[in-house]
Amino acid sequence: MRARCGRRDLLLWKPPTSWFSVNAFFVPDGDGRRLRNWYVDFEHPTRHTEAGFDTLDLTVDLVVAPDLTRWEWKDEDEYAHVRRLDIVTDTEHRAVDAARDKVLAMLTEHTGILAGGTVGGLALGSGLAQPRLPRPVPATRR
Repeated sequence: MRARCGRRDLLLWKPPTSWFSVNAFFVPDGDGRRLRNWYVDFEHPTRHTEAGFDTLDLTVDLVVAPDLTRWEWKDEDEYAHVRRLDIVTDTEHRAVDAARDKVLAMLTEHTGILAGGTVGGLALGSGLAQPRLPRPVPATRR
């Protein structure tokens, strides 16, 4: 998915069964744009519902430098708090830990979505076409 966020472009990679999404944020740079940073959001796998798609943010995130050499965890204190409140269950916590390990392996090995400066096989900054979405389906009342 590609979206505009103010003066930034966002390219989002979110496989339906993954416990994280990877976001690539681009900013204007001369006549083009450059990758400002990667942002990994840990969240529930996407569920398809009658009204569209649903997921749940699990508070902890990872901000990654464009060249993948540095990263910083975000909101770990908030994550610890929702763990204490049992908002994030033990089962969800194990899934988040496994997702963290997977993301860190992708970063250090430059594999998966973070391999070789591409997102899903598309070269970054390659003038991606604007996606065309189907017309919205009216939500049903419950």
